[in-house]
Amino acid sequence: MKILIVEDDRTLNNGIALSLNSDDILQAFCIEEAEKLLDSSINLIILDINLPDGSGLDFCRKIRETSKIPIIFLTANDMEIDIVTGLETGADDYITKPFSLAVLRARVNAVSRRRHNDGNVFRLGKYEFDFDNMKFLAGNTPVELSKTEQRLLKIFVQNQGRTLSREMLIDRVWSDGAEFVEENALSVTVKRLRQKLAGVPIKSVYGIGYVWEKEK
Repeated sequence: MKILIVEDDRTLNNGIALSLNSDDILQAFCIEEAEKLLDSSINLIILDINLPDGSGLDFCRKIRETSKIPIIFLTANDMEIDIVTGLETGADDYITKPFSLAVLRARVNAVSRRRHNDGNVFRLGKYEFDFDNMKFLAGNTPVELSKTEQRLLKIFVQNQGRTLSREMLIDRVWSDGAEFVEENALSVTVKRLRQKLAGVPIKSVYGIGYVWEKEK
């Protein structure tokens, strides 16, 4: 999980970075630094509101114009109106200072779980797949998928880390009553997914089928 911490108190910023169970932490101490680090590979932002070069609220609004990346506000602004404003701006959670690092870790894990799989919406690294609305993003780039590609993709993301046999995939993807499926139909569909979703972790398992490899 890649986390961006935007907090001008260096001691607190470093303390949060050490306490979070993540091997990929980015640290920024102002909005300008955060903007330089921000990209589609980030999975979560922990964001202070009162920053030396601007407001975290404005930064959150700017992010929300193009991205649904999870954001947790971490701030001394503890009035009810502050909390309401923060959440209405688009934050996923709002934590007031002083706070417990254990509570922060629990909130981070909770936001991650909610965002990772929200009904038929899957967020996996740089990918976002909304199967209900048939909207698929790689980074912030929309990707057009056929109905067959969508069915196959959904099976993969629902079974991450499991090796799926060719027979099972063919049976589930082409379960619409088709009497005959070309022998290479599955291989062709997997190839198209790999082309359209660059870097997608669909790996071939020799003699068996395919697996969507989980992030380590």
